[in-house]
Amino acid sequence: MIVVAVAAWLILAVFVLIAWSRINTHKAWRVGALSLACAFSLAHQLMFSTVAEDAYISFRYALNIAEGNGPVFNAGERVEGYSNFLWVIILGLLKTVFGLEIVGSAVVLGVLCTLGCVVLAYLLVNRVVGLVRPEGPEQPAFGIAAAVLTAGASGLAAYGPSGLETPLFLLLILALCLAVTARRFVIAGVLVALATMTRPDGVVVGTIVGLWLLLAAARKRASWWAPAGYVLGALVLAVPWTAWRVIYYGYLIPNALAAKMGAPLGWQLGQGWDYLSGFTLAHEGFLLLAAAMIVALLLARPSATVPGNALARSVVWLLFAIAIGYLAFITYAGGDWMPAWRLLAPVPPLLAVASAAAYGVIRKAADTPSPRPRGRLAYLVPVLVLVVSGLSLIVSTVHPLMLSRMHAWRDKIAEMSEIGSWFADRLPAGTVISTFANGVLSYRAGPQLIMVDVLGLTDEHIARHGSRNVDLGLIGHITTDYDYVVNVRRPALAVVTGSGYSDRQRCGADPVYAGRYQVATFRRTGTDKWVAVYPLASQATSLIETLDADPRFEYVPCAT
Repeated sequence: MIVVAVAAWLILAVFVLIAWSRINTHKAWRVGALSLACAFSLAHQLMFSTVAEDAYISFRYALNIAEGNGPVFNAGERVEGYSNFLWVIILGLLKTVFGLEIVGSAVVLGVLCTLGCVVLAYLLVNRVVGLVRPEGPEQPAFGIAAAVLTAGASGLAAYGPSGLETPLFLLLILALCLAVTARRFVIAGVLVALATMTRPDGVVVGTIVGLWLLLAAARKRASWWAPAGYVLGALVLAVPWTAWRVIYYGYLIPNALAAKMGAPLGWQLGQGWDYLSGFTLAHEGFLLLAAAMIVALLLARPSATVPGNALARSVVWLLFAIAIGYLAFITYAGGDWMPAWRLLAPVPPLLAVASAAAYGVIRKAADTPSPRPRGRLAYLVPVLVLVVSGLSLIVSTVHPLMLSRMHAWRDKIAEMSEIGSWFADRLPAGTVISTFANGVLSYRAGPQLIMVDVLGLTDEHIARHGSRNVDLGLIGHITTDYDYVVNVRRPALAVVTGSGYSDRQRCGADPVYAGRYQVATFRRTGTDKWVAVYPLASQATSLIETLDADPRFEYVPCAT
């Protein structure tokens, strides 16, 4: 798929350079350019083709909804071990109403949402630039620039087909910005509520937009209905949703967030700085472009005589504020352990949209209206845009935390999936299993088995009363209470691996399970791959016999 993605970028580049002088005046050329940008985005996404481990947590919730157990991880346990309500509900409804397979639906929806982001980037920039001299000719070439940059964003492409809510979240943020630009404030409020129901980080974006609307009203650039309508639109969904959550789960803060809170601030900020540093090095093109446009916007004198210029510049500053504010928040929160900077995936597209809009506003305010780019520098914009998107594609292919890490992760997830299917086929319903990686293994094991997440994302006691141990090293995964796991939940089987099979038999006892549990090692039939599980000593014989009956795995006792 690397070759396909590179070919898609080359075709897009040639077409944009040829069509650039015609994009503003001929609809067919800009439709062709936008279509090729979408094709490039699709190829860029399929190059990664990795369904993320954590996505399977949401999948298990959606599966339980479809099977009538409600939005729970284990039947009968009301624990909000997800923070992407809207995504879970959509997947659950697709399974319940249409019988669609959850994993495939999530992948397709993610890809479509990413393509929707490319289209919305185009529409949003054109809307912002169109605020300047609204009676003048349209200049949609700037929207094409934003679409090309969005299609080239590495993180968005990596998590398009991941099964996670990331693309939907960005789609809603772009739609929110479009609604604000179009002065549809109630709709903007509804969209920010939907974004928050997709990711809690939506509160950050919603706060920035709300402050911008308050400032606009205070400066008499908008009526006070703007912030009022915005808040009203948000409350229409936020109030009943929050009330339902508190009644159903018993807490205001989702369990998945509670499990990730409580780390020492210094350690958290150190993790966030490292996360930001790596992101910055991998996304220099987007960041430098944004910095240049911010400087240009500051240097360009706003003209009060140009219709719509002040409003357009204000919207551009809002776009930059959302991108930078979101970047700062994720850095403060400590970032994330997943490859390709998953939590910061919305930032490059937002910077791309803001940069394209900034240049378009500056040019349209300064120039005598003309539908065609003029002068020798007319092709500087498409060349620069194509270079940034092309460099981003290179980063996708060669950076150690991008394609290679995603594919290595995919291989480990596939191995954990096999282990989960093994348990589903052999273990009786109601068997309690403790897991270190609570995603694909739990989903494949099926809702008939009870899964205990030792890191607390889906366990209320661990998340809210467990100890925080930064020595575990994974930001957001430092909460444990093994005494509770062993002595209260008493799993019949414990799985301590989160990375699939090992390359040799491992007979050492895990300290937290020593005493009540014994080691049982199995070899994947026909391979040199091994997995160690820990059956409860009192049930070890029967559990080992049950698991060994599967032809895919062969029990090999440890030498005494």
